[in-house]
Amino acid sequence: MTVATLSEVLQKAKKNNYAVAGLVVLGWEDAQCYAEAAEELNVPVILQAGPGCRANTPVAILGKMFRYLADQSNCPIVCHLDHGYTKEECIEGLDSGFTSVMFDGSKLPLNENIEKTHEIVELAHNYNVSVEGEIGFVGYNEGAESQSTDPNQAKQFAELSGCDAMAISAGNVHLQTNKSSSIDMKVIKDIENLTNIPLVLHGSSGINYDLRRNIANNTNVCKFNIGTELRKTFGDSLREEISNNPTVYDRIQLIKSTLPKLKESSKKVIENITLFNH
Repeated sequence: MTVATLSEVLQKAKKNNYAVAGLVVLGWEDAQCYAEAAEELNVPVILQAGPGCRANTPVAILGKMFRYLADQSNCPIVCHLDHGYTKEECIEGLDSGFTSVMFDGSKLPLNENIEKTHEIVELAHNYNVSVEGEIGFVGYNEGAESQSTDPNQAKQFAELSGCDAMAISAGNVHLQTNKSSSIDMKVIKDIENLTNIPLVLHGSSGINYDLRRNIANNTNVCKFNIGTELRKTFGDSLREEISNNPTVYDRIQLIKSTLPKLKESSKKVIENITLFNH
C-alpha cells in the first residue's frame, strides 16, 4: 500500500529539487493509465479529481477508485481532490478517502481566503490529509485573465492559512492547448524568498518542457498540474481510432485503443519534471 499525502511527496520533492505531476483524471481508464505510468517509472504521482470529473462520477466512488489504485501500486500515489470551492466539497473529499484536498479561494478577498483555507486545514489535518491553497488567480485560455500573485500576500497567506502547498499565478493559464505560456520567474523567486512552502503551478500544459524542467530543478515549485495536454492526446487518438474502425461500436474497445498513446504521453510528462532529478 503506497497511498501518500500531498505533503509527504512534495516535501521530498522540494528537498531534492524535482517536482511531481498532478494529472487530471476524468475516469477509470486514464486514472489507471497514469498510475501504471508512474509505476513503470518508479516515481510518485498525484491523481486529481477536479470539478468536471466530480460532476460525472460521485466523489465517494472516486475516492475508492483512487485508493484502490494506490493500494495496488509500489510507488507513492496521492489521491487529490482538486479545486474544491466550498468547505462542504472539501469535507466530502475528507470523508471519501482522499489524502489531499485543494480549497480554491483565489477569487475571494485575501482575509476571507486565509480564514476559509485555515478552517479547512484544521479539519483536514485531523484526518492526516494535506491541503493545497491558492493565492492569485490563474486565468483560462480565451476566458478570464490571470491575476499574478502578489509575493507579500503569498507570504501572509502561507503563514496564516497553514496550508501544505500553495498554488500561485505567474503567467500560467488553464486549458491552454499550445505551449506558449510566458512564466514570470521573478514572481516565483520573490515568493520563494518570502516563504518556505512547496509551490504549485496550475495550467502547466501551456508551459514548454524545457521551462518546466528548469522550474522544477531550480525553484520551490514542486507540483505541476497537467490536464489539457493529456486530454488532447486522448481526444486525437480517439478520433483516429473511430475514423479507422467505423464498424466498432464498443466504447470500451475504442477507449482502450487510445491508452498506449496516453501512457506514452503521461510518461513523457512525468519524466520531464520528476525522473530528471529523482
